[in-house]
Parts: sequence; C-alpha cells; structure tokens
Amino acid sequence: MGRLGPTEIILILVVIILLFGAKKLPDMARSLGKSARILKSEAKAMKSDDQQSAPADPPHPGTGTPDQPVPRTIQAAPGDVTSARPVTEPTDTTKR
Repeated sequence: MGRLGPTEIILILVVIILLFGAKKLPDMARSLGKSARILKSEAKAMKSDDQQSAPADPPHPGTGTPDQPVPRTIQAAPGDVTSARPVTEPTDTTKR
C-alpha cells in the first residue's frame, strides 16, 4: 500500500460528494461537531464526578437523602438548551 497522492484524494472527495450530495455535507459536518462537543462535555463531567466521589464534608441538608437523591441535569454544550435533560440515575438493587 502506497501513500495517497493528490489524484486519489480528489477522486475520494468526488465520490463522497456524489454519494451524499453537496447540500447534505455541511449539515453532516455540523452534526458531527455537535456530537463531538457533547462527548467532550460528558467526559469532562464524568471526570469531575470521579474527583468529587469521595466527599470530605457530610452532605448538606436539603441536597438529597439516600432515599431521595437530587436529580442531575446533563447539559450537552454551552448554548444548546434543547438537548439538556434531567437524568435519573440507576440504583443498586442487588443484594450482597
């Protein structure tokens, strides 16, 4: 397998444009970028949750009890209000 030259790259781009159409490509790129931002923010939220998983102080009153935890809201990206949604976290019901 050799390296891709300019002719092969142009041929690949022409095939992609023929398959998807010139009007759909910007929409696909936009949705791909939005998905990447959501994935990045979720990964960042998971890292911050891991760092805060061992609280040094006892929980404050009104912030939730073991029976009634406070629901969290996952925000997709700054300014993207339509995809923010409340999340119900699964509870561990297995008996050990």
